[in-house]
Amino acid sequence: MADNNTSTTRPGSRTKRWILAACLIAVTQAAAPAQAQSNWPDRPIKFIVPFPAGALTDVVARQVAVKLGERLGQTLVVENRVGGSGNVGSEAVVRAAPDGYTIGLATSTTHAITVALKPNVGYDPVKDLESISMIGVAPYALVVNPGVAANSVAEFIALAKSKPKAINYSSVGPASLAHLAGELFSSLAGIQLTHVPYRSQSHAVVDLTAGRIEAQFGALGASLPSVREGKLRLLAVTSAARVSMAPEAPTVAESGLPGYEATLWVAIVAPAGTPAAIVSRLNKETVAVIADPQISRALITQAVEPKSSTPAELREQIQRDIVRWRELGAKAGIKSE
Repeated sequence: MADNNTSTTRPGSRTKRWILAACLIAVTQAAAPAQAQSNWPDRPIKFIVPFPAGALTDVVARQVAVKLGERLGQTLVVENRVGGSGNVGSEAVVRAAPDGYTIGLATSTTHAITVALKPNVGYDPVKDLESISMIGVAPYALVVNPGVAANSVAEFIALAKSKPKAINYSSVGPASLAHLAGELFSSLAGIQLTHVPYRSQSHAVVDLTAGRIEAQFGALGASLPSVREGKLRLLAVTSAARVSMAPEAPTVAESGLPGYEATLWVAIVAPAGTPAAIVSRLNKETVAVIADPQISRALITQAVEPKSSTPAELREQIQRDIVRWRELGAKAGIKSE
């Protein structure tokens, strides 16, 4: 006979308790990420820069990092991951945990040109990264030696057509943005220029001012001092719009080659899968930082035109540039080593 004092648990009650426990666990697990996001950021954020300390992109990143950290209430720790022409640092961002505590600096070189021209880069800047915002654009410029008989883009094109391959232009190396800028110009203008790669723009400027080469597609900031001194003639800037550093200079596009654009843009990205709320907050604060007069002046001092964007706008810019440089590379036989 069963003991009347012995408690028994009915199977139905036990099942209900199991279901209730499972639901509580599920709710707790679902709430944890949301709670973490609402508290973000509660510790320093790593800002990976794929270039050496002191480089233009590093200086820009550090200027933005200070103000962005102030707005987020946490320190942004800049970490230089150098190697592979920017690939090492870029891949480090791709592999980082998508928790909002790692962001990276992206440029048109690392996230468009390299991807377009180099096989098996190891990452897809559209699929493997979240676009946050543009920081700014460093325009390039077409400059010539004063001895060249051309005072405008139209005159330069006419001169080049009269002497196919006789006009040399410099760049900082094969498959560099400067090289591509020259090839895009030649393609749209229907002319033939001779590419002369240099190890640095400063070396190229020496030969350009001495008249050993005729033209250069290079960073506007590095060319302006020689232009101001009358050692070089500025024909046009390569950006889509005129720039504050040289407002008198027309763009290549408005000078007869519509659609022409070749600039070094700098932006912020994060690992793919970073929560949308964090991406939105990072974008909002970055846009505010770029609008800060102090940061705008600092960027212009570095020859970078301040320019923020939405995540979608940055993503579209990356996609457009990859297509543009891949098509040009295939047409001109340019490959990145």
